[in-house]
Amino acid sequence: MDGGDNNNAPLAGRVRQAVIWRSGSQILSQIIGWSATLIVVRLLDPTDYGLFAMSTVVMAFLNFLNGYGFASSLVHSEEVTERQKSQAFGMMILLNIALSIGQILAAPAVAAYYGHPIIKDMLIWQSLIYLSTPLIVMSEALMVRDLNFKKPAIVNIAAAIAGAGSSLVLALMDQGVWTLVFAPVIGFWVRAILLVAITKMRVLPIFNFSGAGKMLKFGGAIMISQGFWIVQSQADIIVAGRALSPHDLGIYTQAMFITTIFASKFIPPLNEVAFPAYSRMQHDAHLFKNSWLKTVRMIMVVTLPLYFGLAVTADPFIKIILGDKWHETIPMVRLIAFAMPFMTLQILFHPAINAAGRPNVTARNSIAGAIIMPCAFLFGVHYGGIGLSIGWLIAFPLLLAFTYYQARNIIGVSIMDVIGALWPAIWMSSIMACIVYLSDHLFFGEAAHIYQSIRLSMLVAIGGVCFLGLLRFMARPLFDEVVMLIRKPAEAVKAD
Repeated sequence: MDGGDNNNAPLAGRVRQAVIWRSGSQILSQIIGWSATLIVVRLLDPTDYGLFAMSTVVMAFLNFLNGYGFASSLVHSEEVTERQKSQAFGMMILLNIALSIGQILAAPAVAAYYGHPIIKDMLIWQSLIYLSTPLIVMSEALMVRDLNFKKPAIVNIAAAIAGAGSSLVLALMDQGVWTLVFAPVIGFWVRAILLVAITKMRVLPIFNFSGAGKMLKFGGAIMISQGFWIVQSQADIIVAGRALSPHDLGIYTQAMFITTIFASKFIPPLNEVAFPAYSRMQHDAHLFKNSWLKTVRMIMVVTLPLYFGLAVTADPFIKIILGDKWHETIPMVRLIAFAMPFMTLQILFHPAINAAGRPNVTARNSIAGAIIMPCAFLFGVHYGGIGLSIGWLIAFPLLLAFTYYQARNIIGVSIMDVIGALWPAIWMSSIMACIVYLSDHLFFGEAAHIYQSIRLSMLVAIGGVCFLGLLRFMARPLFDEVVMLIRKPAEAVKAD
């Protein structure tokens, strides 16, 4: 049986299958990508990553107009007609052709803004990505609606292999920054072609949008919120792109990349599963609230020890994973790691708000982020990459507080409900981090630089044993809940 094809299966079972396929494929895809990245990052220079960051700001800004919000309206709606599917597809095609042309036309001005002519050619080649977007988004939306994540999972793994292989070949050919440009283009197009083939998508676009008002309203609200979110998420690069050298910007962006991997790569896919699941619970307030709190509890008990652990092991971790030439990222990684819990929790509010049919609230949260984050970075950039990292610690707690205030009545949670869901992960992760920090200084001291591999292995082992021990013996109900969540998806996959 195809995981997710059985529409009559109980919702809880289908959600578990969706989680295991989506998160499992994401983990495997990221392992493939990271394996290539760890080789490529040693072959390229920080300057290459700095130039690439400048070009991706434009991609991120235009990408919010790619029509994903229209596809989300198909997932949100209880019933969808063939005409609505065709209209959504038509909207995405028109938008993405316009984006591709717009980026090509804007490329010279962007290159002039940053003062690096090569960015013009980079942006022209990167515009090819937009043309693959309608095929990817439409194919996935039709399967996400039925919580069918098995086929997209297979495709994502294949695309990851294509992208990783391309990056390795290009880096070994000494292509420098072009490695970072062409590998994603190849990955996107492989994903688009395989998705259309494996899903046998037979939706033809319609460019007559009469009767699509509801779709336009819902998709437009999500598009607006995404636009402001892009301002929020890219503000540091926009601000730093002219103030820092490509080398210093590359150092900062790699520190940010390493630290935000989990929040940016794993939480959004889980939110993709949560959105259709929440949409089906929106009429049961008690179930809706408890499901969101359980999601927070489960996600944070996994992420907090990772974030706190990264903060206290940043020195050996960076030296082993990236190499000594990236040692300047270490203090930045430590600072950003402590901002990650605030960012992760803030992200978890979004699918519940959208599923409740309130994308306007998500838009307000994004507007707040588009104000708070740039202000923090405008202040921090005067102190270089360290100042930008401190900006994360200042801005995200403020943004989280605003988001909670906006969402509390929609989800039906009080501040004590949220604290109750967070508290076990907070105190256990804090104790674990203190023990790891003290163990590092006790066992290694001044000789820490000599045995980096042994040092990191021991610290990870100490942290893992400490946290799992606390979870097992001091928070047994939560431990049992985690074990049950792991067992049921495993059983679902075996049954599949």
